[in-house]
Amino acid sequence: MTKFFLSVIPPSLRDADILQLKQRMINTVAPALQKVPSKDLNRQNVRIWLEKTLENIAPGLSISGTVHQQLVDSAVADLIGYGPLELLLVDPQISEIMVNGPKLVFVERNGELYETDIQFEDVTHLLHIIDRILLPLGRRVEPDNPTVDARLPDGSRVNVVGQPVAVDGPVVTIRKFPQTKMTIDDLISMGTLSPYMAKFLEACVVARLNILISGNTSSGKSTMLNILSTFIPNHERIVTIEDAVELQLKQRHVVRLETKLANMDGTGMVTIRDLVRNALRMRPDRIVVGEVRGGEALDMLQAMNTGHAGSITTLHANSPRDTIARLETMSLMSGLDLPIMALRKQISSAINLIVHMNRLPDGSRKAVQITEVSGMEGDVVTQTDIYKFYPTSTAQDGKVLGELRPTGIRPMFSTRLEMAGYKLGGEYFGLGL
Repeated sequence: MTKFFLSVIPPSLRDADILQLKQRMINTVAPALQKVPSKDLNRQNVRIWLEKTLENIAPGLSISGTVHQQLVDSAVADLIGYGPLELLLVDPQISEIMVNGPKLVFVERNGELYETDIQFEDVTHLLHIIDRILLPLGRRVEPDNPTVDARLPDGSRVNVVGQPVAVDGPVVTIRKFPQTKMTIDDLISMGTLSPYMAKFLEACVVARLNILISGNTSSGKSTMLNILSTFIPNHERIVTIEDAVELQLKQRHVVRLETKLANMDGTGMVTIRDLVRNALRMRPDRIVVGEVRGGEALDMLQAMNTGHAGSITTLHANSPRDTIARLETMSLMSGLDLPIMALRKQISSAINLIVHMNRLPDGSRKAVQITEVSGMEGDVVTQTDIYKFYPTSTAQDGKVLGELRPTGIRPMFSTRLEMAGYKLGGEYFGLGL
């Protein structure tokens, strides 16, 4: 059932006369702002100009102090901010914003979708805000280039699809960058991991196992990647490779690489695959790739098989078994005509662990499987589940009930964990004492 929350737009700003007054203020101030040096163009100065403009165009106007403040705030947002989206961007409970044309805006709060009453005036207004996001990055949405990936100054990821590809008006999707960095303890408190799973994953990272984090869209893959990366020892040289920088590594020796779109003449593109190849020449102790989705998967496998242990990356897949199939498919996208058996041997020797994330029907995210890639049997890559989520029932409020627990199997790489200083007892794997 669709849920709504209708308190986003203050009631005062829905009044037609107030909206008309705001537009007059904007039309008066906007031409003057174009002549102002960028160093002087800040919110405080713009607010002062709007206040003076309001006094000039509506002398003696009687509105409450709250309405007055909301009116000026909204005008500032339209002039130098992100317009109606600002109210959503500052809400810490909102993790994703989805604009389906000028009159329909949805958000994700706590894993569930809600429709808001946020609206843009028309397509032109929406395109103006899109340009406000993209132009500082040197990008535009045009009929010849209708899709663009970008990010906001705070790191939030933005995807824009314009007309004619988007039939009902421009579509904007914003994955907000969390302002407070999550920790492994946060995942435990939210039920994403059990304490045993958390300690086990910490041991796997320190022991330099190669880890894949798989899952569906918005299942928590990037969050898990961020948190696992914090366990990498501080003395190691880490090279991160991403489409848009999201990782928040606090280690001292980190090299951050980001892809680059092609120039207007079609040249100058730098892909994930280019960066993975280049990273191998940078003496990395660890390579962390935000997401593999193409031929760079083969380069990652080659890196893992040639001494670059401890690499971590994410990919989209429905299950750990599908993760192997996806790796095969993406590796074949590299253009090399590899025999499938040779490719599977590469995968089985390169990947040690798959952490599969899932967003459940109630909106919660869980690591539903932690699976060891244990080798080959015939022409099949074998896998062994170490931990699983066992659902039991659904509560009256829609919450999915269940338990994260070990399967009773100790991984084959236990000796590597012990060599790294992690002697995990039988209780970690459901073996008792």
